[in-house]
Amino acid sequence: MRLIFMGTPDFAVPALHALMAAGHEIVAVYTQPPRPAGRGKAVRRSPVHEAAEAAGIEVRTPARVRKDVAEHEAFAALNADAAVVAAYGLILPKAMLDAPRLGCLNIHASLLPRWRGASPIQSSIVAGDSQSGVSIMQMDEGLDTGAVLLEEATPISASDTASTLHDRLSEIGGRLIVRALQEQPAAMPQPEEGVTYAHMLKREDGRIDWSRSCEDIDRQIRGLTPWPGAFTTLDNVVLKIGAATPVPEQSGSDAGTAIDDALTIACGTGALRIERIQKPGRSMMNASDFVRGQAVPKGTRLG
Repeated sequence: MRLIFMGTPDFAVPALHALMAAGHEIVAVYTQPPRPAGRGKAVRRSPVHEAAEAAGIEVRTPARVRKDVAEHEAFAALNADAAVVAAYGLILPKAMLDAPRLGCLNIHASLLPRWRGASPIQSSIVAGDSQSGVSIMQMDEGLDTGAVLLEEATPISASDTASTLHDRLSEIGGRLIVRALQEQPAAMPQPEEGVTYAHMLKREDGRIDWSRSCEDIDRQIRGLTPWPGAFTTLDNVVLKIGAATPVPEQSGSDAGTAIDDALTIACGTGALRIERIQKPGRSMMNASDFVRGQAVPKGTRLG
């Protein structure tokens, strides 16, 4: 088929590669414009931009598309059979949704209608879901409300982070979109029951509330790794927590207080043994290395 591909982050790259490997003609790739990133704020192209350019595909980077009539016309002029959208980052207007012969198909990282919205991978872990998955959806003008063509589930393990689940789902997405285009299954409307929304993540979502259970905090840490990262404070210094082990059978009198000298912290119920921790401007390190350089004796309170 003649396809337009629309995506921006790492999540979308396996789908682009899978479509090319399946023999589809990618007539153009749409992605977010290059933007400053990293500590040096150097202007960087998106992972999809890099992958498309390496494959010799035309790349288009409009900053906005919703009300740009000229862009709508240029999009329609590509005469695509379908557009495949994977974490593109811009809302598509009806003129673009309707332009390809088969419309626009979205690779969404959840089992719809659960976790519509911006952060389905992180939200599924933080909420304690037993499984996640990918939905191939026929896009409409709603927020992830379109009918679903295919779904594939994957279990969420007790060791999964947003990073590991992201990588697994991105590979499923590539495999599933190829199937959807080949089989063209009937699109099934999403059920009205079970709708949940995954909000746009902010840095403050990572702040640990030690009054919550150790299991809840563990899921927060895993679900927000690598970004925005779960964090606490010690003497007004922000410390990012990279990994921890819940210890339900242990507890202390005050949530947020160290119950030993090895960074085991009392929670609302149970305790959390911190395994990986990061100081500002430093790399993530093992907790044992951290306490060798900075003692955190029993009774120390974290904020």
